[in-house]
Amino acid sequence: MKTINVSSAPLNPNPHSVDARKLYDTQHAQAMHLELKPGQALLKHITPVDVFFYVLEGKGIVEVGDEKQEVGPDTLIESPSGIAHCWYNQSDGVLRVLVVKTPRPTEATKMV
Repeated sequence: MKTINVSSAPLNPNPHSVDARKLYDTQHAQAMHLELKPGQALLKHITPVDVFFYVLEGKGIVEVGDEKQEVGPDTLIESPSGIAHCWYNQSDGVLRVLVVKTPRPTEATKMV
């Protein structure tokens, strides 16, 4: 059995300048842990595969296509491939999100 603790996973450099850590990476899927501090946001981008987000802690605004919604813990959000999406943390607390991409991307993410 392989286990990974988020705090010991290496930081993954990214264009969003947020704390991103790769937790799982196989040919079938990829999972990342994102932590956005108050006031941080992702840049709007398009992923070439389906993505789902699962909010672990905090509240944030997720944007998928033309829709924006404030979400909190224990919420799953679907983001189909080819649709622009991003996250905003406009709260006073930390926002932690599990990001799962399936299948594992073979093309680069496009910034919008």
